[in-house]
Amino acid sequence: MPQVHKTQAKLALHIGTVAREARTRAGFTQEEAAERVGLATEVYGRLERGNMLPSLPTLVKLCRALAIDANPLLGFSSPQPPAWLLPETPSETEPPNLRRLFRTARKLKPRQLSALNVVAGALLPTSRPQTSGSSKRRAS
Repeated sequence: MPQVHKTQAKLALHIGTVAREARTRAGFTQEEAAERVGLATEVYGRLERGNMLPSLPTLVKLCRALAIDANPLLGFSSPQPPAWLLPETPSETEPPNLRRLFRTARKLKPRQLSALNVVAGALLPTSRPQTSGSSKRRAS
């Protein structure tokens, strides 16, 4: 599956869970629900597993087919904001420099992120003991 923004992934999981619950309440199989929505059974299955987000027209068809309001499907029926919409809060134990590094790393392209990973790995201390022939700097 291609990389998806975390918010989109959380929303897809939420929609899939609510759609599955509505489908089972209605007494439909995945195949019957897929037919009513106008999707291939495999595509509908991916939707229920949270592996894809439906388009807006498909979301409307899904609501009609399962007789469900869009608000609970999107998580807007409770007084609190939906879980998929809440920002991830950094751990209180993480130092500010680490949080800053994460923010920067999230903006990188895949190739840049791979390069950063190589550099970070090179900065880690090695667990191999140094040989006696190693050159050491002497303080003058």
